[in-house]
Amino acid sequence: MVTYYDDRSVQVTSAAVTVDDHVYPLTEITEVWHHRGSLSWRVLAGRGAIGAAMVGPLVAAVIGVAIGVWLDRSATVTVAIIGVSILIGLAAGPVADQLFEYLDRSYARGSRQREVWIRWRGHPVRLLRTPDALRFGQIYRAVQRAMEAGQPMPPRRR
Repeated sequence: MVTYYDDRSVQVTSAAVTVDDHVYPLTEITEVWHHRGSLSWRVLAGRGAIGAAMVGPLVAAVIGVAIGVWLDRSATVTVAIIGVSILIGLAAGPVADQLFEYLDRSYARGSRQREVWIRWRGHPVRLLRTPDALRFGQIYRAVQRAMEAGQPMPPRRR
């Protein structure tokens, strides 16, 4: 038996697809398809907030430099304000690295619900519903590969 995918709730093998203790033998599955749900505005707003947080220290630094020049104080005060502003701007580097990691994970998870459906014993059955785009793709492709491997090859014509 070949295992195409295996995690805590889904297992796809050359014999069956098992989802949360429901077993669907491949011989009884005639079709597999997927459905994409609507966009999650919450996820998109979160991505926007991450982008704003990445730009925040740089904007604060530019505003600080502008205020330092605009105040027209002594050279010491102006240099101090500009220096602090530059330090705030430099803080954007480590902060941006962490935020890029969150942004990358956000795209891996996806911004919409995805569903894997099969036709089992003539009836449509939803196997899985997940917002995780990576997991969805792995499971969907595993079911496809298992079904393709289970179909007999037609004889070759000479």
